[in-house]
Amino acid sequence: MGKVVLKLGADISTDDIYPGRYMATVLPTETPQFCFFDRTEFNTQLKNKQIPQGSVIVADLNFGCGSSREQAVSTIKGHELVIVARSIARIFLQNAINLGLNIIICPEIEAEVGHELEVSKDKVVNKTTGKTFVNEQLPAARQAIIDAGGLIPYTRKLMLEATK
Repeated sequence: MGKVVLKLGADISTDDIYPGRYMATVLPTETPQFCFFDRTEFNTQLKNKQIPQGSVIVADLNFGCGSSREQAVSTIKGHELVIVARSIARIFLQNAINLGLNIIICPEIEAEVGHELEVSKDKVVNKTTGKTFVNEQLPAARQAIIDAGGLIPYTRKLMLEATK
């Protein structure tokens, strides 16, 4: 179960998630400091570890639109936040799968900051309102990559299984 810590509208760009002026920083260990950097209060809470891992960001349509910068995913992944959005931009979605970011596509989600959500692969239950929302399922192969922690851990796992 996670608490909604940020609610966003539609068309949240990768530049909002990870501002382009920090593109020189590419290491996944360093990108988290710039997560939603221009949303200063939220960024400060993240940097001060006031937001626990597993907390939820709820967004409307087309979350992660804009550039293909992988850092927009690694900055969120560095805080182990969960994204629940009505829809996710195509390139951001693929980057999220590759890096193992916990993303949920939930077209009818209704939640506000402070609400407690129980998130599973097939549904989101808003424990605060008592409403249940059905998720769009990712193809099994893509979900397996997320479940493994990303494309590299997934590939390692397959290679180890092949050598047994």
